[in-house]
Amino acid sequence: MPNPKARHHVYVVLLDSRVTSHRAFVDQNPNLGPDTVCLYVGMTGITPEDRFASHKEGHKANRYVRKYGIRLLPELYERLNPLTYDEAQAAERRLADELRSAGYAVWQR
Repeated sequence: MPNPKARHHVYVVLLDSRVTSHRAFVDQNPNLGPDTVCLYVGMTGITPEDRFASHKEGHKANRYVRKYGIRLLPELYERLNPLTYDEAQAAERRLADELRSAGYAVWQR
């Protein structure tokens, strides 16, 4: 039986490479190369699809997702969800670290 408190989700957004024009993004990703795929990793208490739409509409939006967000990458996070709030916080950090280790440029809230 699923845990009723498991209502949170981690999610990953593909970002346009123009995000690399921002110093803060580059500073978080010192090994950034010209062909590096840029991502945003977050967590939410709503569906990833609804959260991505909120970002794009500017509601509690991350500036990089609002301006450079292309689409969700469910193949990178679906297997992890749903989670409790505490599990989602830990999974968000862990997933961001795993993706950086795999060669992606990652912005995490």
